[in-house]
Amino acid sequence: MKQFIFSFTVAVFAFALMGAGVAKDVIKYSKGTAIVNTSSIVKARGYQGKTPVKIYIKGNKITKIESLPNHETPSVYANAEELLKKFIGKTVNEASTMKVDGVSGATYSSKALIENVKGGLKYYKENK
Repeated sequence: MKQFIFSFTVAVFAFALMGAGVAKDVIKYSKGTAIVNTSSIVKARGYQGKTPVKIYIKGNKITKIESLPNHETPSVYANAEELLKKFIGKTVNEASTMKVDGVSGATYSSKALIENVKGGLKYYKENK
C-alpha cells in the first residue's frame, strides 16, 4: 500500500511539472510586445492537423498574427490565413468577441485558425 501511495504521489508530481513546463513558454515578451504561442494551449485542428499561431500584442492591441508550421494543404491554408488580417488592430477584448466567417473552400482551416486566435487571446487575458 505504501508503494502504491508513493508511486501515485510521484506520478501526480510529474504531471504537475509537465503542465507547468507547457505554460511557461506560451507568452513571451520582446520590446514591449507580448507574443502568445498557441502550440501547446489550443487543440483546434484543421483538415490535416493542428494550426498553431503566434499572436503579437502591444498596448492591448493585436499587431500581427503569424502562422506556425502545420500540415494543411498550402494553397487552401493560404486562403484561410487571409481571415487573420481581420484581427489586426483590434483590442484583445474586441478580437475575443468578434464574429469571423470562415473562408469558402478552407472551412476546417478557417475554423481552426479562429479557434487558435480566440484561445490564445483567452489565455493571454487570464495569464498576462
